[in-house]
Amino acid sequence: MPTTYPVLLVEDDAAIATVIIAALEDEGFAIAHCTSIAARDKQLEQRRFGVMLTDVILEDGDGLASLSAVRDRAPDMPVIVLSAQNTLDTAVRASESEAFEYFPKPFDLDELLHAVRQAAGAREPAAGESSAVSQTESEKMPLVGRSPAMQGVYRMITRVLRNDLTVLVTGESGTGKELVAEAIHELGNRRTGPFVAVNTAAIPADLVESELFGHEKGAFTGAIAQAIGKFEQANGGTLFLDEIGDMPAEAQTRLLRALQSGRIRRVGGRQEIAVNVRIIAATNRDLTPMIAAGTFREDLFYRLNVVPIVLPPLRERREDIAALAQHFLGLAAEDGLPRRVLTADGIEQLEQRNWRGNVRELRNVVYRLALMAREERIDADCVNDVIGVEMAPNTVPQADGQGGFGAALTGWLAAETPPPGALYHRALAAFERPLIEYALGRTGGNQLRAAQLLGINRNTLRKRIGELGLEPDRFSTT
Repeated sequence: MPTTYPVLLVEDDAAIATVIIAALEDEGFAIAHCTSIAARDKQLEQRRFGVMLTDVILEDGDGLASLSAVRDRAPDMPVIVLSAQNTLDTAVRASESEAFEYFPKPFDLDELLHAVRQAAGAREPAAGESSAVSQTESEKMPLVGRSPAMQGVYRMITRVLRNDLTVLVTGESGTGKELVAEAIHELGNRRTGPFVAVNTAAIPADLVESELFGHEKGAFTGAIAQAIGKFEQANGGTLFLDEIGDMPAEAQTRLLRALQSGRIRRVGGRQEIAVNVRIIAATNRDLTPMIAAGTFREDLFYRLNVVPIVLPPLRERREDIAALAQHFLGLAAEDGLPRRVLTADGIEQLEQRNWRGNVRELRNVVYRLALMAREERIDADCVNDVIGVEMAPNTVPQADGQGGFGAALTGWLAAETPPPGALYHRALAAFERPLIEYALGRTGGNQLRAAQLLGINRNTLRKRIGELGLEPDRFSTT
């Protein structure tokens, strides 16, 4: 019965405490409430509790940093952490402190009650090694942002730190997929091993297997010496396979075999080599239609997609733009650029942009602002002067019965007066330019991938780019 597992609530926000207490009492739990670390310790001296819920920032200190004293008094008591400090640092600290569960505020009350019920029935402490993250480490957290969209990402990261489950990170280009992989490696139990990243889309198709598994001398023309592949280089650590959706079919087969057996064979070699590698893969492509089309192996997908982590695009976490921009201004100053300060209207101007290139584009824009701004303070006028005024997202014509190309064509015809015989070619060019710009924007200026997106030959695309006077480098987010 729940009443045999009284709950200790350590929360100094009266409104939140009232809601939690009422909900727990409805569930039949006995509750003791206090608002400070000192009162908490006194409660633990006087009686035994089945579950403790604690905020991080309390009246007299850090609820997480002081959990060692709780462990001394009640080593088997599950602890649920609540926090308005919704950063990756807090989520990791909660996990490293053996928290039973971590809930960023605002949280779902039903989920919290479910966690309390689970914790009330738990007899053993959460698995894992207890280790606090130092202040120096917390300052180096690779992911920035406290938006609700990022909280799910943080919670998923903390759940894979003390195991070697394969992770598949998905999201648009520029959302920070490699940063997630680095965070899992640097904060997890493989932090002392190597972190090896390989972009499978950047390797010629006939060299992918050699790059991943290595090759023996004489295995193929040009193999003048033995080469160690990425799997062996990452032995004991983490191998990050970026753009996994672009891997050739034959290499997919060998990768699947390596994941299943834990052994690899160099190209041209006869001996199988055991490797101990954690795999984190990433892609900006939707693999489901690729599986249906037969271009990506379904069994490899399920082998990689053990723990899926979906990174939200920047447009779904606009509340993080201010923190990200300030973070990038600091990095720009460390890199030797002038130290700048963003004003409130400057931040607002950044928040209103589309950010097709996501966080990577924001970083490059902030660096450009740090370089080009004439004053120390970067305001809205400075933002518009340096990177231009952008059309608001909701002004793009909609492809429906009342808009789309028909409405766009009507508007264009009203503004243009082509000479006789030039209407078709003028309209075609007017339509083609934004379409190619869209493709280049989606692919970060990569002409090969833009041609694939458009479904045309790369040489045709290059020719049209030249004829239309477009500058692909303008779309680059690298």
